[in-house]
Amino acid sequence: MSRSVSHATPDRLVFETMGTVGSLVAPGGLPANLGPRVMSVFSEMDERFSLYKPQSEASRVSRRELAFADASPAYRSAYWVAHDWGTLTDGAFHPYRLDGTIDLHGVVKALAIDAAADLLQGLPDWCLNVGGDLVARGHDADGRPWVAGIVDPDDQHQLVSQALLTEELPAVATSGTALRGEHIWRLPQEHQFRQVTVQARDIVTADVLATAIMAGGRQTLQQMQTEHQLEVLAFGQTGDVWATPAFRA
Repeated sequence: MSRSVSHATPDRLVFETMGTVGSLVAPGGLPANLGPRVMSVFSEMDERFSLYKPQSEASRVSRRELAFADASPAYRSAYWVAHDWGTLTDGAFHPYRLDGTIDLHGVVKALAIDAAADLLQGLPDWCLNVGGDLVARGHDADGRPWVAGIVDPDDQHQLVSQALLTEELPAVATSGTALRGEHIWRLPQEHQFRQVTVQARDIVTADVLATAIMAGGRQTLQQMQTEHQLEVLAFGQTGDVWATPAFRA
């Protein structure tokens, strides 16, 4: 199985999924059946889209055992989400590996978080965090707005800033090289970032644009800021920092 519960209390669930750890906190309490439903969303997405699972639908498409036209509606829908973001970012984000293999990992986790968040809409207060990418509604247990800490790219044990999650911008995602090294394909650019955090209206936008800005650099950052409501914190390769007002505060 691609999921396991490592901790559960009436108001908190911690689980393993997609090679990382997810947590769901609901100060008012979690309905008994909600935790398993949330985990199922991630499990099903991982089983369908993981290229590390030989019999997943994504692996079968990549080996051309399954034609794209014959793939499930869920697979084709995720592809078109990634494809459309590729167009919107002028190719800074795209759904392919260098060898032409379709690789939807850039949207799958965010789509899973988004789908799981739909299950939570009946709760007044909650925060869902998967591998550092999160979306929240309402308030924490102390009645204050949810806050996401942003790690220092030079020291993963230290926080360098924070994002106050609001009704308008409830989602935060970070992309960087500190943990996984240079794993992002980049467009030719003069100014490269080594870590980018984006706060946006939804988790798919935040996650995609964090990756796109890493890939496209300052030009993509400036373009996306004119086209989307965002807060951005980006660290350059030479110690320079780009921060919009929310992160400067």
